This record gives sequence, C-alpha cells and structure tokens, in this order.
Amino acid sequence: MTAAAAAAVTGLGAVTPLGADVSALWDGLLTGRSGTRLLDDDAFAESPVRLAATCDIEGRLDRVEARTLDRVQQLALLASREAWAHAGTPDVDPERIAVVIGSGIGGAMTILGQHEVLQRSGARRISPYLVPMLMPNGPAATVGLELRARAGVHATVSACASGAEALALALDLLRAGRADVVIAGGAESCVHPLPIAGFAQMRALSTRHDEPDAASRPYDKGRDGFVLGEGAALMVLEREADALARGAPIHARLAGAGITSDAHHITAPDPSGRGAARSITLALRDAGVDAIDVGSVNAHATSTPLGDIAEGVALGIALGGHRPPVTATKSCTGHLLGAAGAVEAVVSVLQVREGLVPAIRNLDDPDDAVDLDLVRVAARQHPHQVALSTSFGFGGHDVSLVVTA
Repeated sequence: MTAAAAAAVTGLGAVTPLGADVSALWDGLLTGRSGTRLLDDDAFAESPVRLAATCDIEGRLDRVEARTLDRVQQLALLASREAWAHAGTPDVDPERIAVVIGSGIGGAMTILGQHEVLQRSGARRISPYLVPMLMPNGPAATVGLELRARAGVHATVSACASGAEALALALDLLRAGRADVVIAGGAESCVHPLPIAGFAQMRALSTRHDEPDAASRPYDKGRDGFVLGEGAALMVLEREADALARGAPIHARLAGAGITSDAHHITAPDPSGRGAARSITLALRDAGVDAIDVGSVNAHATSTPLGDIAEGVALGIALGGHRPPVTATKSCTGHLLGAAGAVEAVVSVLQVREGLVPAIRNLDDPDDAVDLDLVRVAARQHPHQVALSTSFGFGGHDVSLVVTA
C-alpha cells in the first residue's frame, strides 16, 4: 500500500481515573489497577447505579481556573499542559498552531449544576460564565487560549468516538498544510446523577456495586455494562521533518485514520460489524500497512454484552485470519466517553514505543462468541511496529486510528 504522510507524536498528556498524568495511566494499566469507585456522595443516594471512575485534580488549578472553567475544560487544560511540556514547549508561530479537542457532551456539570441554582435561587444567581462553561467547544477553546493558537480551534462531537475523530482531523490539518503543530484529543466529565440515570435506564451500566473493581470487564462472560468515567488525553502532532529540525523526540507516529458510520441504530452497534470493519480497513490503507502488519489492538471494548461481540466480529472481518494481541483500556479506566478514543490512542503510542501490551483486567472467563487473542492476567512483552486503536459511538460513529513506530 502507498501511505499518506504520517504525523510525528512529540507530546503526550493525560488525566485519567488511574492518575494525574501519562505515567500514572501507563503504570496503572501495566499493574492492572482499577479506577472505579463506589459513589457514596449524598447526591447519588437514590441513583440506580452508584459506580464511576473519577479523576482527582484537587489543588492542580488556580482559583480563577477552578471557578470559571467547567470540569471538562479543567481536565483538558491539565492534559494539554503535560502534552505541551512533554513536546518541549514548541516555539511555533501561533498562526501555525491548531487545536482539536472532542467531547461527547461538553460542559454537562455546568448545565446541570447551574439549573439547580436557577431552580433554588433564581436567575440572578446564575454564573456569568455559564455559556462559555457549557459550550461543547469549551475544552478546545480553553486550550486554544492557553497556547494562543490561531490556526483554528476545532471541536469534534461524535459521542464516544469524539477523541479519536479529533486526532483524525488533526492528521488531516497537518497533511493539508493548515497548521504546523496540532494539539488534539478528547475530554469528558459528566459523572452526575442525571446522565447516570439515563444510561441506567438504557441498561448500559454495570450494577456490580458489591465489587466496584470488578465492574468493568470487557469480553468477559460476566460483563453487565460499562462504568462511566471522566478524563482527558491529548497528543502534540507535527510533521516529522519539523520535529526532527527542532530536535524533538518522536515517540511514535499517527499514520492513518478511517472514519465511517453504521446507519444502523442510534445506540446499538451493527451486529454485522461492517461499518466498524470498514473504518479499520480505511485506516490501514491510509497508513499504508496491511492487516498482517498490525501488532496490537487497543479495542473500544466497553464491557457491554452486544458491543464487545460486534467489535469482535468487525476485527475478524478487517484483519482476516490475523490475530494480534488485543487489550482493552476501559477495563481499568472505565468508559471516558468523548475522551476514550484519545486515551486509548495515547496508550497505543506507548504499546508501540515500549513493546508491551497491557492485560485486560477482570477477564476471568472470556466470551466464547469473541474469537480474539485477548491479553489476560499480565502485560505481554510484544515488540511491534503497528498498533490499531478503535472507537465507536452512539449515532453509529466508527473511527479507527493506526499508530506506527
């Protein structure tokens, strides 16, 4: 295959339920830690589901940032600071810096919290920052202001594929010459009784309250739904020649992306796996690699009964008889919705860079309907050159990314 230009990954940043940075994320995955906790706050006392995977960012922002930014914007800002510093704080003309940050929901905590203020205290008590805090483009705008980015600030909104789609758009921006450096990824924060109630009514969430650590269990026969999580992850991307010219370390390359849609159902995956498989095939073609070249897969794998099987079918179609090791980051982090694809793309970079594939936590009894080489019990030493990361979202969004060494 003929490859389009890849983007060099020169910086990584993440805030997840496993910790405050990328190092904590990677360590948590390799050691099999769970970020899930029981929600014992009074606000969740009547909730049908009291499980979530949350982040600790206490004390990491100044008073103004804490007061004027929605939590999803705060998470994106913290991840951006780590990624930008990791990239060596590129000295680039602001007119050549772009930002792409996806979020499935945006400033949900502000909308819900300020509605309570309105009901309790009236309109005059509403925050003057309400609108900029609730905007779905708020995370991207916040990071854009931080970096004084003037080549465009974009917000992809495609449910649980938002973060992955942001990275795909970033790759397009670099290839088109519209920017020299793009910081891209996803952010989400909506651990609140209302979204949890909505997902619970759909029977999408795990109710394993007696074992929170065991609630997220992709591909396991005992899985009963996903665990809602929050977090953010970003990458700094640039053309390889530019990265080499400024002496920046290249951790891996974002080599290809494939975007399709199922046109099947607003929430249920297409059981045939055709749309998802096509996104994988397009991503491989874009990267100029064949299915046999894929050395590992970081699967979307939410821990839902139907979703995990549909993805297994899609991987089988796209990869044929090739069965690379498959991991599932959500087994440890929970499902970070719009941030999930970005977190898993960051982990895919580390899989290629370190030659390791983390094990899937809680995979005690693999589902017989899933014919994949699932990594169990312990991380697998597996030097390889190509990793595939898949993300699928409500609305039938299918996004696949290819990361190469």
